[in-house]
Amino acid sequence: MSEPDKPREPEPAVPPLDTIDDSQRVPPPRRPAPPRPQPINAAADIPPGAIAAFGVVGLVALVLVLKWGIPKGIDWYHHQDWAWFTQWTATVADPVHAYLSAHTVGLPLTATSAFVIWQGVGIASLALSWFTGAVGARLTWTAHGASSVFMVWDASPAAGRPVAAALAVLAWTIGSLFALRGLSLRPRINIHNHNHPAR
Repeated sequence: MSEPDKPREPEPAVPPLDTIDDSQRVPPPRRPAPPRPQPINAAADIPPGAIAAFGVVGLVALVLVLKWGIPKGIDWYHHQDWAWFTQWTATVADPVHAYLSAHTVGLPLTATSAFVIWQGVGIASLALSWFTGAVGARLTWTAHGASSVFMVWDASPAAGRPVAAALAVLAWTIGSLFALRGLSLRPRINIHNHNHPAR
């Protein structure tokens, strides 16, 4: 015989969730940063005798360079034929001057002043591009090179026009080794990890 159904006991009530005010929240404890490695002190690892020996050898090498190397270098410089360099410079600079002389007629600017400006802009843009790597300086250097090649091509004699333009391009590319150093056509990609917890 089954027992009569007993009244079911009420289930314990679930306490209400208490919310914590933002001012009372405690952030989780920060993990301590790993200890930094000690800097390498190479001077402490070199014996004092070796440092003194290097100093003596360096002093002797400096004396030999000042006494023998520099006079030999000056003597070698004076016995070299630098006509190729002056001819190359004239092949580029003379047509530029001729072009400016022909195309500054009627302007308040003289051909000589335009030639000085051409030289100054080239030197300044080369130096600024080399030392600062600024985009504006590099763009100025590029425009200076393109306009120089155009002027050399236009003002050179017809028979020597290709060679003169090629020498102007070579002169500009040699300068670009310094002006455009570090320039890369490879795109730079920056990856930001948004899932990394803030420290």
